Order: sequence, then C-alpha cells, then structure tokens
Amino acid sequence: MRPARALIDLAALRHNYELARRRHGGRALAVIKANAYGHGAVRCAQALAAMADGFAVAFLDEALELRAAGISHPILLLEGVFDGAELALAASHGLWPVVHHEAQLRMIETSSLTTPLRVWLKVNSGMNRAGFADTAVAAAWQRLRACGKVAEITLMSHFARADELQEPATSAQIACFDAATRGLQGAHSLANSSAILAWPEARRDWARPGILLYGADPIPGEGNGLLPVMSLESAVIAVHEIEAGATLGYGARFVASERTRVGLVAMGYADGYPRTVPDGTPVSIDGQPSRIIGRVSMDMLTVDLSALPLAGIGSRVQLWGREVAVNRIAASVGTIAYELLCNVKRVSFSYFD
Repeated sequence: MRPARALIDLAALRHNYELARRRHGGRALAVIKANAYGHGAVRCAQALAAMADGFAVAFLDEALELRAAGISHPILLLEGVFDGAELALAASHGLWPVVHHEAQLRMIETSSLTTPLRVWLKVNSGMNRAGFADTAVAAAWQRLRACGKVAEITLMSHFARADELQEPATSAQIACFDAATRGLQGAHSLANSSAILAWPEARRDWARPGILLYGADPIPGEGNGLLPVMSLESAVIAVHEIEAGATLGYGARFVASERTRVGLVAMGYADGYPRTVPDGTPVSIDGQPSRIIGRVSMDMLTVDLSALPLAGIGSRVQLWGREVAVNRIAASVGTIAYELLCNVKRVSFSYFD
C-alpha cells in the first residue's frame, strides 16, 4: 500500500476546541466547512459532538452530510441559502441560515415556511465582502422580525485583518458593528479564530473557531497552545546517491554541491503538497530534521539523506504536523495553512485519539 497518509489526531482537535471556548467564553460553533478544512467533516463533528455547542459550514450540502451522519446539533450555513427549495430544506432540518443580502431577506419574507427560522443577520462592518451595510442593518432586522417567519435573530460580522495585531481595522470594525446593532435584540457573534485569541473586545455570545481548531495558529509566534491535528506523512521508497555537480529533478533546479544521498518519497502535488516549495524546505525523517531537494513532482518528491545515515527505505517522512509546522510550509510558498490543509487529497486518512 502506498505510504502517503494523513494522520488526524482527534484528541488534539478537542483540545483546540476547548481552548477556544475557554479563551472566548460563551458558546462556540466549530467551523467544519470545506470538509473540516481537509480533515474530514463527519469524523471531526463526531469527535466534537459531546462538547460542541454547534457547527458551522459553508452551504446546505455540507450541513445535510452532517445530518445524514446523525449530527443533531445546531448547524449554521455561513453562505446562507441560494433559493426557496434550499430555504425549505434548511427549515426542515433545523439549520440556521446566515442572511447577508437583500435577495435572501426577500426569500424569507415571501416564503411559505410554517416553522420559524433561527437566522444570523450579517453586518458588513468593513470587510466589504458580504453583509448589510451598517446603515441598512436596522431595517433588515425589522423586516425579519415583522415577516412572521423568524423566531430568533443573531447579529454577526466577520473581520478582515484580525490576524494583524497592530492593525486598527479590527477595532474600527467592532465599533461599526456596535453602532449598527445598537438597540437591536439578539445575540452577537464576532470572533473568528484570530479574534478569539487576540481581540478580547470581540468576544461576545458566540465564537466561530475555524483554523485554530486544526492547530494552525492564525497568529504564529504568539504561543497560543494549539496542537496540530493533521500530520501529513509518507515514507522513503528508494535511495540513491548523486555526485557533486549533478542535478536533480525537473528543471535541474537542484545542483549538488557535494556527494548527496537522495531519498525518494511517495508524496507529490497531486496529493496536496505544494509543487512550488523551494529547495531547503524542512521535512522530518524518522523524527530528524532534513530538507526538500529538487522540484516536487506529481506523485513523488526528493529529500536529502546525507546527514542521516540510518535513514533508508521505509523511513517515516513528515511533511507537516507536530515536527514541521504547516504554517512554515505555507510561508515558504506564499500562501496560508488553510489552503494547504484544504488541498490534501488522494492520501489515506487515519483517525486516532
């Protein structure tokens, strides 16, 4: 069996959720959209079921997958619904849709729903991606209250720069939200992962921890105590040596400065490991630090075994996890851990506590 695999530590997932809820206070919806950021939504929801206050996903199909697996918790639809049929399904499954634009509001007003919804009304407090303008929030809230189809309204917003601790935009967004919702009845939800960790004034009734659940700290270097949930691993499948001056891999990018012992690893960009990592990108081999050499191929990559005489065929290679931070790999290719985790595919998944 090909050794490429993702090991998912469910105890670490629970640790991170509890850390988020303790740091924030109140209640927390575990965000498990995009297949739990690549970790497996159903398995992660089941692992959190005994402790989570609810879950959040992007859209209806993601929620229905959880319902089919027996998850009965509240589930928030972060994109809301896209048509009347989805609205009816959301209501019948007890889902909580976000309402973030006029067409969704009108859809609720003109529906024939007999079971009142619990909705989350989104305020555009400055990110300018989705939500009602601050000047339109009160009118939208009044319409939802008056339509007879809504049982409860939670007021929410989302931050654009909460991971930038010296950036004043987050404080400005909080002030905008507070002004726009003043006097409107309903619970509040502001804090995403970064705000849970770093912005106490954003901690309200509901938190929405996402990336921090999976142990990729959104504010690296802050020592927040998160544990990596995914370890992306494989093994050395062949070993050979190249002489000084020899090139390695596509494009002959790597040129050996000395005789080099090369390990071939069953992992490539088709598995979700980024093709664009540079030479020198860290890996861990049998728990010892090493590096990528040569370009990552579709199915394989190559590592430097020169300083590891005991390593050979079958040696365990960790691409990211507790031994190699996924944030470090993401930074090396100019992206974020979210993207790397969501892109893992084709490898086997193994879950453990």
